[in-house]
Amino acid sequence: MKPIVQISLDLTNIDEALETAALAMRAGVDWLEAGTPLILAEGLHGVKKLREAFPKVPIVADLKTMDGGYLEAEMMAKAGATHVVVMARAHEETIKCVVSAGRDFGAKVMGDNLGCPDMVAAARWLEDLGCDYVIHHIGYDERRGIAAQGKRMPSPLDQLKQVVDAVSIPVQAVGGLTLEQAIRCPEYGAPLVVLGAPLTIDADAFKTADGDLESSLRLICDKIHAYEMP
Repeated sequence: MKPIVQISLDLTNIDEALETAALAMRAGVDWLEAGTPLILAEGLHGVKKLREAFPKVPIVADLKTMDGGYLEAEMMAKAGATHVVVMARAHEETIKCVVSAGRDFGAKVMGDNLGCPDMVAAARWLEDLGCDYVIHHIGYDERRGIAAQGKRMPSPLDQLKQVVDAVSIPVQAVGGLTLEQAIRCPEYGAPLVVLGAPLTIDADAFKTADGDLESSLRLICDKIHAYEMP
């Protein structure tokens, strides 16, 4: 598949999310993500508003589902989400329920390996259970906590190639990537490039980052879209 650029709207206000989404669309972003902070703040209302404003754009609902998988996926799909996220550390039955709901309501399922002891094995397991995509994810708290101890901050790039090689479904790397790292993700075989904190969202305040975000996003999108996947 060709590289896809997704912006994570990790905001807590739907008006700001809509404004940032419009800016991102002008810059060439392909997919919108209703980030977990936005879903917590606005719920189904936030996803519905994004769908109304952008009727043809894929929308990822970052539910981080751990239980009640079928209902959560059904609700978000009916609200307009085209993709939903389930955690690899959820029970196997929960993942199966999300996959089942995705098929019933036309949503793709993204399995997230955040916090798994063996992230490569978790990615393979998610594929075996029917997920359409793998999110290889180093968490916000994990990154900041380790850095606060004076240790090297972990990066999803550390094991990205191993995860990509372990599965046949598309992989997305998430977790504190720098601009240069995000642009390089397709080189690792990961075509889904997600842009969030700290590139587009202030990592401390969960608001749109300062600066000429639209111009920066346009440059990023042009660079990523120009890459030819093997």
